[in-house]
Amino acid sequence: MTTENDTMRALVQRSRGGPSGLTLQDDYPRPTAPGPGDYLVRVEAAGVNFADVMQSRGTYGGGPEVPYVAGFEAAGEIIAAGVDVEDPHPVGTHVIGAGRGAFAEHMTMPAAAGVLPVPSGWSDAEALGLVLNWATALAALRPLGEIAHGDVVLIHAAAGGVGQAAVRIARHYGAQVIATASPAKHGIVRSLGVDTVLDADRPDLAAEIIRRSGGVDLVLESVGKKTFATSLSVTKPFTGRIVVLGAASGEASLTTHDLVFSHPVQIKGLHLGALADAARPVFRGLLDEIQELIDQGVYAPCTPHVHPLHEGPTVLRAVASGTTHGKHALDPWWC
Repeated sequence: MTTENDTMRALVQRSRGGPSGLTLQDDYPRPTAPGPGDYLVRVEAAGVNFADVMQSRGTYGGGPEVPYVAGFEAAGEIIAAGVDVEDPHPVGTHVIGAGRGAFAEHMTMPAAAGVLPVPSGWSDAEALGLVLNWATALAALRPLGEIAHGDVVLIHAAAGGVGQAAVRIARHYGAQVIATASPAKHGIVRSLGVDTVLDADRPDLAAEIIRRSGGVDLVLESVGKKTFATSLSVTKPFTGRIVVLGAASGEASLTTHDLVFSHPVQIKGLHLGALADAARPVFRGLLDEIQELIDQGVYAPCTPHVHPLHEGPTVLRAVASGTTHGKHALDPWWC
């Protein structure tokens, strides 16, 4: 027999048919205790990311089998801490972190995935993006991208959550930014201080980038099929780097022949969860550096578009279509 305290509202993915496979369930079993190394968190705001769209389609690497509670990113209040949590935050601390099942009233959050306190004076929703969008952008630019002052950096999908973070960080470290975004979003990117914003669909994109820069030192490639050939052709031979952190438009192909004879560039893949698992000191360094960026005023509070939990499928469809900008979030307590 279950009681009201044993259940919660949650968005459950019941098929691999994309966002349409999400359904709101009012009586989903609620996690009542954290496992080893986990926190139990009362979710106040859940971040929406393109990875959620991929997982809803079954294309996200290592994704769970249906049915499952959707969502990766959340901010909320710690209500319990499991054993084996190193340097645990006290119960009652409001934190931002990642874990499975964020689109719900409660979730368990692995401490090792980088659970950070919500900065003083910020709401939970304002902290969204800190350990996913900003950590991804920083990892792509710094330890992987090896950004240096004066570098020319090409940032695709610059109006998105990771894109906007990458623009701010790249400019902070003295890079010249060339950005791509749909024409309707150019104003958003220019408001971040970027002078060169181009339409990723223009047929002469590569030629225009070369004309303006002579070649770029670093590319943040999150679009995939639609932009990958351009990214390869505009990156400086041998010294240029491409960090691949997504494929929103589909998969792109690359051969050893391409790398040896046509595009001799450095290509690095980035998945933040894998980085946290395989290179823990590097990941912890990213979180420390983000705190420094907050202290310096480079990272300001997020201003997400917040929606009720039941609107999750609609929001994910908009993210999938590329019609959104900035950060979107779901409030599980907004009925």
